[in-house]
Amino acid sequence: MAAALTAGLWHYVAMPRFLTLSDVAETLNISSAQTYALVRSGDLPAIKVGGRGQWRVEAQALEDYIENMYAQTREFVATHPFGKDDEAGSPSD
Repeated sequence: MAAALTAGLWHYVAMPRFLTLSDVAETLNISSAQTYALVRSGDLPAIKVGGRGQWRVEAQALEDYIENMYAQTREFVATHPFGKDDEAGSPSD
């Protein structure tokens, strides 16, 4: 799959409609606990499926969440110029 993405053929790769919380955590490069917190807080819409109530996030809901985070970040950057009122005080990865 990575080779197809590298070759610019990403639009031919079928994405699943629903993602596990582990898939979401990997996509966002965050921990499973952070992903669960996003779902439980309602920030990231998800459903519980199956007898054991496993969480699933619709791929489009994840894309919408990411777009919303970009918009919030743009607003933050616009209202907090670099070097003034930095939350962490220094850049981080």
